Amino acid sequence: MLISGFPAGRRRYAAALAASVIGSAVFGMPEPAPAAARAPSVPAPQLNWRPCTRDSAFDCATAKVPLDYRRPGGRTIELAVVKRKATGPGSRIGTLFFSPGGPGGPGTVQMPQQYEHFPRQVRERFDIVSWDPRGIGYSTAVNCFESPGEANAWIAGRPAGFPVGGQERMTWIAAYRDLARRCHRRDPELLRHVSTADTALDLDQLRRAVGDPQLTFLGASYGSFLGSTYANLFPGKVRAMVLDSNVDPQAWTNHASPADPRLPIFLRIGSDRGAAATLDRFLTLCGSTTTARCAFSAGSPRATRGKFDRLMRRLREHPQGTWTYGGTVGNLVYALYTVHPGWTELATRLQDLWQGRTPRPAPPPPAVPYLGEEQAAAVLCADSPNPRDPGAYHAIEKADALRAGDAGRFWSWAAEPCATWPAVAANRYTGPWNHPTAHPVLLVGTTYDPATPYQESQALAKELAHARLLTHHGYGHTALVNPSSCVNDYESRYFIDGTLPPAGATCQQDTPPFAATGPRGGVATGGGAMAGLAS
Repeated sequence: MLISGFPAGRRRYAAALAASVIGSAVFGMPEPAPAAARAPSVPAPQLNWRPCTRDSAFDCATAKVPLDYRRPGGRTIELAVVKRKATGPGSRIGTLFFSPGGPGGPGTVQMPQQYEHFPRQVRERFDIVSWDPRGIGYSTAVNCFESPGEANAWIAGRPAGFPVGGQERMTWIAAYRDLARRCHRRDPELLRHVSTADTALDLDQLRRAVGDPQLTFLGASYGSFLGSTYANLFPGKVRAMVLDSNVDPQAWTNHASPADPRLPIFLRIGSDRGAAATLDRFLTLCGSTTTARCAFSAGSPRATRGKFDRLMRRLREHPQGTWTYGGTVGNLVYALYTVHPGWTELATRLQDLWQGRTPRPAPPPPAVPYLGEEQAAAVLCADSPNPRDPGAYHAIEKADALRAGDAGRFWSWAAEPCATWPAVAANRYTGPWNHPTAHPVLLVGTTYDPATPYQESQALAKELAHARLLTHHGYGHTALVNPSSCVNDYESRYFIDGTLPPAGATCQQDTPPFAATGPRGGVATGGGAMAGLAS
């Protein structure tokens, strides 16, 4: 989740969930799609695959789809698509579609980066396909600036992380109001057609384009909301769906209420509390080990927490070069997403700041498409309700700091750009979320997740009609990039032959933070590991 993702839902597990195996004979008859999914018939796009210029191990193609599915004869847009063919000769099952999340995650970049994290047997048996969603990356994209220089000047003119003090708050609000004006001038029609529901319709078109009768899908973070949307628009088309690090759709949609919500989206989904709890574990584990393993350790958890609090107070009063308090908190929240090497590198940066040294800048990323902030905002702000008064966010920040500390301040401001966003999605799906799917959905929730806390996975498990929750006892955002061989085993069996984990199954992360020993895996409780199924 770029951000990254509510109250518990009303639905419990359906009776059909009692069986832990979906036999291959059950991969069969679809149910009618709900009325919200019905649109004029659109031919499946043609995918002319060619080796990607960036990496010839992957194939690239472009799909043309309608901007507005209700007007299929109108404007069309392009979707950039990437594929890695199944590696096991003669054993291919079909296509696994992957959404890396966001909103705003470019699948053509992130799937190749994360390909080796997919379980070995999944890579052997499935072509893995991802795409840049409409509005993003190499697809027909939201771009509100005339040039890269203009975009960079806008970035340099607003506070990093979140605003601190009255002057920075005015600068922040003015910057995002200016961004909204620029976006509305450039392509107002596109801004109204980049919703999650639009992308779910695109996903079904891509499924048709590869010739799969039903969808096999892995959605991470925001990708879980995309998956939930697809599962309820096309319940009969779900062959196998894993949703990793989940968002409760009731929170995303503000319970389908059109009224301005009291809280912004990231507080409704508990990102603030998830980040605060994960940061507390970071400091506890760091303080419980030596400086050789965690550079920021002060010798005990209590002393390390105190050291951290003093550093934050110092940066708030006296920024160290470009390392402001707001920018540092934003940096550390995102660093908590990936345990290895993220936590070790975060500890080194904090220690550098503590000792008055400026941390080394991160190496420049490889060449990627333009991914300005407006691309994520276009999806989030048009799709999910947020308070429309920019002046409300300072009060929200002060209140949330009492429950979530520094992380609460960051997440309180993360959706403020939506206060002045100029568009509302023309096509949103806001529920219901309990349409019975052709096959049960497998959810994976991590217990210490700084963006989509574990409670969100529990809520989604209750909301969907057919779902089973696999608990990943670990740290970071998504089990995909914070690996557990146990989770991989369960996912492999489920994707290949429909076998669900036993009810209540739990897994451990392979390599704990600041570990002195090699990886460890296996199931903690609730069933045996399935050794040999995945690497």
